[in-house]
Amino acid sequence: MRALRTLALLPLVLFSLLSTTAAFAETMYQIEVIVFRQTTQQLSAARPAPDDWAQGALPIAPSQERNTSLNNEAGKLTPANGYQVLLHKAWAQSIGASPSRVALSTGPEHFGHFPIEGTLDLQQDRLIDLNTNLWVNRFDDSGLLSGSELLKYSVRLQSGELTYLDHGSLGLLVRISPL
Repeated sequence: MRALRTLALLPLVLFSLLSTTAAFAETMYQIEVIVFRQTTQQLSAARPAPDDWAQGALPIAPSQERNTSLNNEAGKLTPANGYQVLLHKAWAQSIGASPSRVALSTGPEHFGHFPIEGTLDLQQDRLIDLNTNLWVNRFDDSGLLSGSELLKYSVRLQSGELTYLDHGSLGLLVRISPL
């Protein structure tokens, strides 16, 4: 009788082990972000972005870049509608149980800073955890950083869903879909 009970529990134990292993495996995703500003508002930029804004994060390699798919959404964020797209990028990246950090930047570099720069930290358990630190920088006439607006957010995302993050005069649209 005891052997039958043990034998009956064996498939349950094996299934549990297999699902636990799958949960810790990294999965490839397409990540797409649109950073935009409301043109009618502008926050005062009191504190500039730190010189170590990337904090060891690696930039997106050209081989990871993908075609954007949120072009209709980006097309609606026009000055006529009160918006300005500051950054629109898509790339492939693996996401797993341990955090992975990517550095984003766009525009010409001025003494180690870009007009838009920051990091995204991604981690997956059941949902996808996203932590953003994105700076929208202003430069003076000599190219020195004079001030920054910080878009800092932590959120849990559902895979494949388009998510809107609002932060004062700045906004972020993000979609993370499995490849």
